[in-house]
Amino acid sequence: MSAVRKSRKAKKDLVVGLGATGLSIARYLHRSGLDATFVDSREEPPGIDELNKVWPDADVSLGDMQLPGNTDRIIVSPGIADSDPLLKKARKANIEIVSDIELFAREANAPFVAITGSNGKSTVTTLLYHMGRAAGQETLAGGNLGEPALDLLDHDTPDLYVLELSSFQLQRTESLPAAVAVLLNVSPDHLDWHASEKEYQQSKYRIFREADAAVINRADTRAAKETKNMDNVVSFGMDQPEDGQYGIRSEDGTDYLVRGNTMLIATSDMEMYGLHNQANALAALAAGELLGFDMAAMLQVLDEFPGLPHRMQFVTRKGAVDFINDSKATNIAAAVASIESVNGMVVLIAGGEGKGGDFTELATALENKLRAAVLIGTDAAAIASALDTVMPVYFAQDMEDAVLQAAAFAETEDTVLLAPACASFDQFDNYAARGDAFRTVVEALPR
Repeated sequence: MSAVRKSRKAKKDLVVGLGATGLSIARYLHRSGLDATFVDSREEPPGIDELNKVWPDADVSLGDMQLPGNTDRIIVSPGIADSDPLLKKARKANIEIVSDIELFAREANAPFVAITGSNGKSTVTTLLYHMGRAAGQETLAGGNLGEPALDLLDHDTPDLYVLELSSFQLQRTESLPAAVAVLLNVSPDHLDWHASEKEYQQSKYRIFREADAAVINRADTRAAKETKNMDNVVSFGMDQPEDGQYGIRSEDGTDYLVRGNTMLIATSDMEMYGLHNQANALAALAAGELLGFDMAAMLQVLDEFPGLPHRMQFVTRKGAVDFINDSKATNIAAAVASIESVNGMVVLIAGGEGKGGDFTELATALENKLRAAVLIGTDAAAIASALDTVMPVYFAQDMEDAVLQAAAFAETEDTVLLAPACASFDQFDNYAARGDAFRTVVEALPR
């Protein structure tokens, strides 16, 4: 079925997708006095009722998406892949295709920080938001996390915007003059959306192109090359840093976050759990320095911020076993980081939709560390094949079965870790629902 309410010959924008981003685009265009057509491949997209409220007389086509002849430019939601037939047709017709982030960058009247990475970007975005506020800056955060970027423009102009950006958004953004660009890490992900791993990587590194300053991971040699002509670059890493850079230093058996030789905070005093959250904290401190934030205010945030839900979130300790929810580990690199952040033996719960990843990296991370693996979802067998030489693997029908098995396999001082290395959509609405299911079952376990 295709439902078309209204048609005009005048040139107008075409908005593709009626999810959260599509609705934010509709609100932006409507308050800007611009005209648009809205299309979605779904017969009943989740945003249609809200669109009717925002724009009662909107020109909408649902079902089979076609390219109207009067299209001036296309504004695409991030979930729509470049391989979509409508977008292919538009490129042949030389029609401009942009992201909501491109529109934001053209309109924003305050400086913004752009943060991306295969893993950790939501945590760093949230940390920097709290650090800005603690330092007395009126700060707004959004983008790929929380409030869509264009909705941020409907607030009073702040001192600073903090944007989490996905590879999808970056690929369709031509100009991104960030005050500070932060790239945390790059590992294979979203290969079901991008045409190739190379394309995915290029989308991440383009974050530096128009930026005034940059934060880079010292382990990423390409990031160093991409920023070699920039005047203000600060690095972070899990090693002892040079002067003016951020890293880790051990003294008397205690690890500290440091800037050069200056010790800032003991990792044991941080509320967040895990080694990769130490790296996230270092990246946030580096960005905060470039923005002129007070160091004491930033360290106070690290002392108090517990981390985001479903990201190495401590659930409980039962029977001398810790239960950790890292449902947000939706790719292999994130799961590896989770595993490496745990001291001692691990009972791993993993599985779901693998997005084309190679699970052999999990086996390397789990060597001499895996008590048992309990696998769920579509790609459970593929993970089992990769782990078969590491330790025994078991299969579970659902999350309740997985948690019960994992609890039975765990021994004293082990950690039961939910780090799926996969997307959740084969069994759950999203990673949060998967994490909630894990927590519910864990909390019901006997002590």
